[in-house]
Amino acid sequence: MTGSSNGGNTSRKKFIVILVLVFSAGILFTGLFNIGLSSTNEMEFCTSCHSMKVNFEEYKETVHYLNTSGVRATCSDCHVPKEFGPKIVAKVLAYKDVVHEILGTIDTKEKYEAHRWNMASRVWAKMKATDSRECRSCHNFNQMDLSTQSRMARKRHSGAVDEGLTCIDCHKGIAHMEPDEPEENTDNKG
Repeated sequence: MTGSSNGGNTSRKKFIVILVLVFSAGILFTGLFNIGLSSTNEMEFCTSCHSMKVNFEEYKETVHYLNTSGVRATCSDCHVPKEFGPKIVAKVLAYKDVVHEILGTIDTKEKYEAHRWNMASRVWAKMKATDSRECRSCHNFNQMDLSTQSRMARKRHSGAVDEGLTCIDCHKGIAHMEPDEPEENTDNKG
């Protein structure tokens, strides 16, 4: 009888050791995962690729980089959702940026300019589909003091709410140079 109770204690101890190891591994994985997410959201990481130098130089000339309030929106503020699920989707889909960096698709200013319209259009479509979710993490119609805006801005912002417009409908090119629409796209506007 004592042999079977010892076997039960040994099994229980093994189970507890395994449970502690799995729990510890989960904590370690979660910590490393969060460090990875955080480090890939840093502007230094985003602009470390040669192909990102073009839009980084443009961004440094905008109000999102340097302004009277001293608040700076970084790459991830505009391009990475805050909510966990959409953030993970964005991070997984960012593989295309790595692939294009490796392939050299946009590694010169000329190549970058050749692809600028398509890249911008994809970002604008994503922003439109999410109701400019990333913009709204800083800018909110309900928190705007319209009385301090110019007459034109006040009219457009109050009208945007009524018309169901989102930030990107009017503010394309706010952080990067807005590309000219290619000729083949302007012919199809009927």
